[in-house]
Amino acid sequence: MREIFTGLPWWVKWIAVPVIALVVFGGLIGSIVGFLAYLLFKLLIFVALVGGLIYVVRKFMSNSSSKSDW
Repeated sequence: MREIFTGLPWWVKWIAVPVIALVVFGGLIGSIVGFLAYLLFKLLIFVALVGGLIYVVRKFMSNSSSKSDW
């Protein structure tokens, strides 16, 4: 692979080739990043809902047990 880029200027290796790769694979990269962001958002919603449910159940259980002591 190095022999392909041997005689070329630095800007071809470090600017032109990555820009061409982004143009060709940009849609795929964008789709993957969007899907990962979607999964992360759904995971955060799941964690928040489960945490809220656990908090409410523990709060309800502690209140009901303290009232039954009377």
